Amino acid sequence: MHVRTTQAWALRPATSADLDDIVELRAVVMRPDLVRLGRFDEHRVRQRMRDSYVPEHTSVIVVDGRFAGCVTLRPYEDGWCLESFFLDAALQGRGIGSGVLRHLLARTDAEGVPVRLNVLQGSAARRLYGRHGFVTEREDPVDVFMIRRP
Repeated sequence: MHVRTTQAWALRPATSADLDDIVELRAVVMRPDLVRLGRFDEHRVRQRMRDSYVPEHTSVIVVDGRFAGCVTLRPYEDGWCLESFFLDAALQGRGIGSGVLRHLLARTDAEGVPVRLNVLQGSAARRLYGRHGFVTEREDPVDVFMIRRP
């Protein structure tokens, strides 16, 4: 277990049985930003996760013994791509996301490789990534593509 503030968390490997929980969490967490961008579609937000789910590269975030979120770190070009990093809204702002991110970045830094990600325009997550050394590589009207070098 990793401890940050008063909230303990752990990561465990994801399985195919986690897909429904992840799909629903994605739909709930992404809804405000997708609505703001005029891109929310009740079916598409779920189907995109179903189509891209790779359990062997995904970890489930566990808080107090319960499913609290997920994160995917998959091989990409010369390093890694951070994807599907979702945390239950009730647990956000407690340092859990930062703790998980620090843990993953320690691993990628030890390998000496960059990490890439994309985040929706206007998403609060962009500030989190910026605090952890990610910089904007390029952007379009919907996404901001970021990179963090070791």
